[in-house]
Amino acid sequence: MFNAEEIQARLREKPFRPLRIVASEGLRFDIKHPDLVFVGRRDLMIGTPDPNTPSLYDRITRLALVHVVALEDLPATSAKSSNGPPA
Repeated sequence: MFNAEEIQARLREKPFRPLRIVASEGLRFDIKHPDLVFVGRRDLMIGTPDPNTPSLYDRITRLALVHVVALEDLPATSAKSSNGPPA
């Protein structure tokens, strides 16, 4: 399990390195812009990027911190990937 400070520190690293947040339910969220994750004391609000403006979100998903099981580095240039649950 990760706490809010650990996740926030990873998101604030300079330079930012894209990452994948893995949840206990098997969901995976690819984070390519740090502004799309809002860190709270007990949960995360993860934005799904807008197709036309990837630094803005199209919709959000709330994820309780107790369900975050891994933070994985993404390759600098990754192929098209999923960002959360299907619509």
